[in-house]
Amino acid sequence: MKKLSTAVLLLGAVLAAAQESEEKGNQIEDIIIVGNRNGKRTKLETPVPVDVINIDKIQRSSPQMTAQDLLNYVIPSFNAVRQSASDGTEHIDPVSLRGMGPDQVLVLLNGKRRHSTSLVNYQNTVGNGSVGTDLSAIPVIAIDRIEVLRDGAAAQYGSDAIAGVINIILKKNEGASASLTYGVSGRNDGDTYQAGANYGTSLGKKDSYINLSLQLSHRGKTTRTQNHDLDIFGNNFAYAFADDPAAARAADDEKIKERGLTRDDFNFQIGDAQIRQGQLFFNAEYPFNDNFKMYSFGGFSIKEGKGFGFRRLPSETSNVVSSIYPNGFQANLASQVYDVSYAVGAKYNANDWFFDLSNTFGSNTFNYNVNNTNNASLGAKSPTNFYAGAHSFLQNTINLDVSKNINRFNVAFGGEFRFEQYQIKAGDEASYTQYDINGNVAAEGSTVLGSGGSQSFIGFSPSNALKKDRHSTAVYADISYDLDKKLNIDAAARFENYSDFGNTLNGKLAVRYEFIKNYAVRAAVGTGFRAPSLQQQYFNNSYADISTSGSGIVTKGIFRNDSDAAKILGFDKLKQETSVNASAGFTLRPLNKLSISVDGYWIKVKDRIVITSNITDPRLEQFNVESGRFFANAVDTETKGVDVVISYDWILGNGNLNINLAGNYTETKITDFHFPENLGTPQNEFFGPDQINIIETLSPKTKASLGLNYGIGKFNFLVRNTYFGKVIRDGYPFGGVQEFSPKVVTDISVGYDITKSINFTVGANNVFDVFPDRQIYENSYYGVFKYAPVQMGTLGNYFFGRLNFNF
Repeated sequence: MKKLSTAVLLLGAVLAAAQESEEKGNQIEDIIIVGNRNGKRTKLETPVPVDVINIDKIQRSSPQMTAQDLLNYVIPSFNAVRQSASDGTEHIDPVSLRGMGPDQVLVLLNGKRRHSTSLVNYQNTVGNGSVGTDLSAIPVIAIDRIEVLRDGAAAQYGSDAIAGVINIILKKNEGASASLTYGVSGRNDGDTYQAGANYGTSLGKKDSYINLSLQLSHRGKTTRTQNHDLDIFGNNFAYAFADDPAAARAADDEKIKERGLTRDDFNFQIGDAQIRQGQLFFNAEYPFNDNFKMYSFGGFSIKEGKGFGFRRLPSETSNVVSSIYPNGFQANLASQVYDVSYAVGAKYNANDWFFDLSNTFGSNTFNYNVNNTNNASLGAKSPTNFYAGAHSFLQNTINLDVSKNINRFNVAFGGEFRFEQYQIKAGDEASYTQYDINGNVAAEGSTVLGSGGSQSFIGFSPSNALKKDRHSTAVYADISYDLDKKLNIDAAARFENYSDFGNTLNGKLAVRYEFIKNYAVRAAVGTGFRAPSLQQQYFNNSYADISTSGSGIVTKGIFRNDSDAAKILGFDKLKQETSVNASAGFTLRPLNKLSISVDGYWIKVKDRIVITSNITDPRLEQFNVESGRFFANAVDTETKGVDVVISYDWILGNGNLNINLAGNYTETKITDFHFPENLGTPQNEFFGPDQINIIETLSPKTKASLGLNYGIGKFNFLVRNTYFGKVIRDGYPFGGVQEFSPKVVTDISVGYDITKSINFTVGANNVFDVFPDRQIYENSYYGVFKYAPVQMGTLGNYFFGRLNFNF
């Protein structure tokens, strides 16, 4: 915080001496749709903080290629970190706002609710136990701007908006544009290719349009591991556990030499997963007359990922078929993720009463294929590639919104009906089955050769498979009052009924007062809620993990909240999270092109839904797992923090310098726990230190970004420093507690306008090759995981070139 305060003071001194200038090239602009249903406000006139990010301007000069990566370096309260060796989570990045969970941020597309993914994060990453929205499914080439409402808005938009709202606005302009990008890391891996084209045209009538976008992208895998000290051919996981470590290592070295191999042949593949993606989006509107228009938008995305699981060593005889893999193997998880969305609606104006009736559909399907692996119980007859099943989620939302401006009042009300469905499909029989020595499905007491199911990722079985749905109905009212842009008052209320858990009523009041021209204070208070997702209610599977004793890799389970296992242990049915949000701050514009906003916030969440730690209870042995995890309303949390945003445009020489400083401080604490009464397990097993760590200290409490964007003639120069505060990682139950020191990542780029229509930009992300601190040995799985995926991630420096075309 001291560094951040110094930076603010230095910037203030520079700005105080600067002259007023014409506004040009802002990164954070002044157009607001989200947060209220009054479309006449700028960002400094809203009672709650809203950032508007011009994606086209930022993406032109920035190294980042996806929406979540761009936001991660522009909005400090937003966090997204790529994960490694974490099953599906390394194929869809979890994102968070103001330190809350991915499922506590509502995502809208053109102001309409967007569907979440079908993926549950359960690999002890940021957002553990939550279900987020895949921002990368929307091509950057299709996005005009992104509005980020940094305040609770469940009373306006419904479930999930506890931390805030991200509203993605698609392009509707005429003309054509295209972009070609190539990049590679400083270690010559993680190569990226992206090609995008956008075309917009009129539909033959004034104010009509159709805008089409196509984007193809590829991101190569990275390797960020080191030589390890694993006992490759012995019976222990590390030589340190052998009776004679030196002798065990020497014996291994001899066997490695006999096979014509080196120790590098047994290294783990640890790093970013390979991702390939193709996307096609559209946005259209057609007015039939001055009072009636139709609109539609949506798109299709297919993503293919390739990640890597834990290596199985030759010494793991219960997991490895030696006749197939004499040197062991490292399985890879190949994903196919299909994402489809479309919306169709009509707008009608009757005597300045505006009606908007729409239907919005979205679905996400995640298919799992496990390759380069085996089912050890089949021995030499085992396949090496398995289809491990799939899960899918679909959502259909019908909205009716009505609004009217009456003098200084804007009155809005409406209703919503939403249908949701979640499904799990079983994989190949061999991907989940334990066979006996004769190749039949193993019965109790039968002789087996080894572990059943596909190693690294056990497939979904028929007992996991299900199809569940629910519906909800909501009505809302929203009234705002504007007095000559001096006094703004917003009041909102929403009643919502869910078919699976009942009713909820929420309200919000927000006020802004401009006591002197360009100087204003603002505050808001409201209640909120988040319904338990169908994924949290019904996701269940078996998975491979390190034994609780640390002795090897075993099978563990995640059980449905309504399962027999949950009933035996006394877990209650999931219910909604409830929240109270409060914020207060001020905005000022002391110079014509200088804007400053400071906002503090407090968020109290009761009955927050999390996934428990691995519970080892004798009553779970009947389900053939070592331990089990459950979703539960297990904790209450309190979050408090402050956001600072400063933007200034300054004519410098013959060019224009845009300065943006943004900083965030967020602290989340667990204030209470809720355990099943008859569960006689200690807290460390119910919700252990590692799980507490994920909520409280695994994300930076402090984050800040200082961007300098200078345009002169045909050239544009960008220098951006992003400060990631310290984080703490708890390796419980196998490792220790480690503090990762703060880091600063520097992005640079130089752009040149070859012609009026063609621009070429070169630059780098993390040009000084900054990494998180190396992990302490006990947290690194015997030295395999050199770096933890925290703060800025483990890519290192990355260099890119980009051609932009506008026609």
